[in-house]
Amino acid sequence: MMKEDIKNSIDCLYKGGTILYPTDTIWGLGCDACNAEAVSKIYKIKQRDNSKSMLILVDSINMLERYVDVVPEIAYQILEVNEEPLTIIYPKAKNLAENLVADDGSIAIRITNEKFSRELISRYRKPIVSTSANFSGQESPGNFEDISQDLKSKLDYIVAYRQNELITVKASGIIKLGIAGEIEIIRV
Repeated sequence: MMKEDIKNSIDCLYKGGTILYPTDTIWGLGCDACNAEAVSKIYKIKQRDNSKSMLILVDSINMLERYVDVVPEIAYQILEVNEEPLTIIYPKAKNLAENLVADDGSIAIRITNEKFSRELISRYRKPIVSTSANFSGQESPGNFEDISQDLKSKLDYIVAYRQNELITVKASGIIKLGIAGEIEIIRV
């Protein structure tokens, strides 16, 4: 099932489509993070103001480095010791859809360690948007069962893998790094 879901997800992403997929935290709405039209679709589906940036998932530090102008040294140290999913907001994003990047030029990135999302991104060879599977302003779903049918109906592809898991998970912690290594804790 996972192999077929990855193939179908990649086909959908290449066509500029939107997917609902499992991540290392909560289920995410995703698209190609380099495709501005696809990113616009996600904003529209979520009914979210496009001035609020969304995060992206990458599969490795190597991929991270292709989408951030300068990775502050402290980021490497944090990533080396961190064991929980952690989203880091980096200054000076590059090579991404412009409507995905925050007004200050920053981008939120998490290196995923979850089997499905990591293999999907590795095979797709580009980052994927990962925003909570809910309408803007609503509570993030803890598992697949909690995701609104209305939201599901607006997506191009829904991954079957892991839908039956009833384990409730939470969103990742978020920190923001400055170019000189300043750290701001956004969410624990």
